[in-house]
Amino acid sequence: MQLSRSFVIRTGLSALVAAVLAASAPSSASAQEPPQEIRLSRAPGEIRIDGELGDPGWQGAAKVDTFYETNPGDNIPAPVPSVAYLSYDGRYLYAAFEFFEPDMKSLRAPFGDRDNVPSTTDYGGIIVDTRNNARTAVLLLANPRNIQYDANTDDASGEDSSLDLYWDSATRILADRWVLEMRVPFSSLRYDSADPQTWGILLYRNRPREFRTQMFNVKLPRGSSCFICHEAKITGLSGLPGGNHLVLAPYGTSKQTSRPEGLLGTPLEDGSVEWDGGIDAKWTPNADTAIDATINPDFSQIESDVAQISANERFALFVPERRPFFLEGLDLFATPIQAVYTRTITSPRWGARATGELAGTSYTLLVTEDRGGGSVILPGPEASDLAPQDFGSTVVIGRARRDLGSAFVSFLATAREIDGGGHNRVFGPDFRWQATPADVVRAQLLWSDSRTPERPELASEWTGRDLSSHAFFGTWSHSTSTWDWAAEYYDIGDEFRADVGFLPQVGVRDGFAVLGRSFFPEKGFFRRFRPFVRFRDVTDQDGDLVLRRIGPGFNFNAQWNSFFNLEHRTETQRIRDREFEYDYFAFELFMSPSLVINDLGFYGTFGEGVDVVGARPGEGATLNVTATVRPTDHLALRFDGSRRWLDVEREGGGLDVRLFTADVARLKATYTFSSRSFLRLIGERITFDGDGGAEDESFAGSALFAYKINWQTVLFLGYGDERAFSVETNQLERSGRELFLKVSYAFQR
Repeated sequence: MQLSRSFVIRTGLSALVAAVLAASAPSSASAQEPPQEIRLSRAPGEIRIDGELGDPGWQGAAKVDTFYETNPGDNIPAPVPSVAYLSYDGRYLYAAFEFFEPDMKSLRAPFGDRDNVPSTTDYGGIIVDTRNNARTAVLLLANPRNIQYDANTDDASGEDSSLDLYWDSATRILADRWVLEMRVPFSSLRYDSADPQTWGILLYRNRPREFRTQMFNVKLPRGSSCFICHEAKITGLSGLPGGNHLVLAPYGTSKQTSRPEGLLGTPLEDGSVEWDGGIDAKWTPNADTAIDATINPDFSQIESDVAQISANERFALFVPERRPFFLEGLDLFATPIQAVYTRTITSPRWGARATGELAGTSYTLLVTEDRGGGSVILPGPEASDLAPQDFGSTVVIGRARRDLGSAFVSFLATAREIDGGGHNRVFGPDFRWQATPADVVRAQLLWSDSRTPERPELASEWTGRDLSSHAFFGTWSHSTSTWDWAAEYYDIGDEFRADVGFLPQVGVRDGFAVLGRSFFPEKGFFRRFRPFVRFRDVTDQDGDLVLRRIGPGFNFNAQWNSFFNLEHRTETQRIRDREFEYDYFAFELFMSPSLVINDLGFYGTFGEGVDVVGARPGEGATLNVTATVRPTDHLALRFDGSRRWLDVEREGGGLDVRLFTADVARLKATYTFSSRSFLRLIGERITFDGDGGAEDESFAGSALFAYKINWQTVLFLGYGDERAFSVETNQLERSGRELFLKVSYAFQR
């Protein structure tokens, strides 16, 4: 049954009123006693990183043996013992853990590549706030096989695993526990010049069994609007090194590509061997500043991005950044309006970057010369398009952020100066304010000034015309142990452009609100149950409807580390001056029953929809499946599959006809020999069957052997094979072959 627009509006307004009333509900995230300070002393002797804790240097180390279960339990005593030890010397911060386990057979300890430490496996480590701002920190974690994971985390923008640091660790699996020993160079961390230092720290253990149990050395109030803010303090750090650390990482690559001599189906012709090289450099003149430089950086993708179905999509699809040069201080580029998306810098000839803190203000500044290539997003209110970036440019990105207690203010500026004429410049402030322990307010205001290149052959709007407009974002979120709600609003002008960002939709006013209520059963199948309602209203700058959605639903966490979400959505959408009203369901189901069946996921939508190309109603679904199976601790099989289809009514009426069916199937097999080496095989098949006989199919396969001493000292040897559908032969034919070699070595001083 379809709901009328008036009902949708009334329900959405009711949700907003309920959200305001919920704000007055008592908050369990109120202030609590700060955790006990942890005082460190210098190690009295040598500490070898071998997983043995009998070295002289561990004598007198600070010991922490009180841990709390923060999930699914609410700050109750940890169900299994954990003991942590902390110390330091003139070069390193040391941490060690003894994670006791009553049933060692239940330990989930697979091998994997660096950063491949999913929440469905055992791991532990430290979360250290060297700025002592109680808002940002670095995660340094490892699993029982010594597979390392490092990431930035920020209470404002969340966790970002693209960070890579130099640090050492070792593990041992014993009869009743597993041991983790860590050594973190101070040269890998950023801190100010104070002496002595005070840092924040969280000690962490992840233990998934029937339920995922998370344990910390501090209590984390359920429903709190921040995470790092609950850290304990470590003191006693004195005489730390002042920097002057240098890393040079030259690389060399070799590649040979083969293509058909003529049409698909003809023999492949080997191209000449292409050699390339470059160098990355990082210098930390002091402990608070990092200078990065690169010449001809290698941005080859060691693993292809998982394909996404783009059929019947209105806007460009997002692909995450993975390239090393952009990763230092990447969290400083994260703002509510995504005005920075470094993958728009396609092929840099050189680049330089400075990141650090000056007089209490964090900053980052990046300058690079981009040779071009790839595509530029041409945004609009109802859809986006793409145009070839067939020109070079110079790109500058900078942001400064000033902390004010639990709040901050910042300023962002970006510029792309196009060779031959044209530019895009974006600038403006943003802030975050934690009004109460349960309430957070964020806002951002940007202005853009653009002149398009005079390249009408690439895009009709590129006629050298001037464009300028604004973009505003504001949000207020409220979270307690039981109630949560949020309201946010975007106002983005028609002529706003962010050519160094990812903003495919402009010319809209976009309002969103959500209200949820959580219940926490202490026993049984469920550990959390949350009904909710979401409302969204999007209009163009003239006030005409673009999209309106009401979405009541519920989600829950349960046994087998499972999460389920179901939402019924009623939408009204405008396409080509026509309004379409339709209903559909959106769902998610993820679980991790065991180490062998490590994860299963099903998500997608089904029900009524719209053919956005033909501007007509339809019915269909988008279904996605993910699964990771680990037959042994060394072997992982990962499957990702997607299917989308849409049925529309025949012209003149009659039975529905299938407009298209699109499929993506990807299988990845990885055999990890040790924490340093692996062999990976990938096969991916994409098919498209359209109305009227339109058909397309492709296959890509690859094999890669990798050996890594650290994240910059690597050897990669790879092979790729591509096949495409030939109309002449009515089958897949080889469209390309590639052999690839990369060697990189990091020299440190």
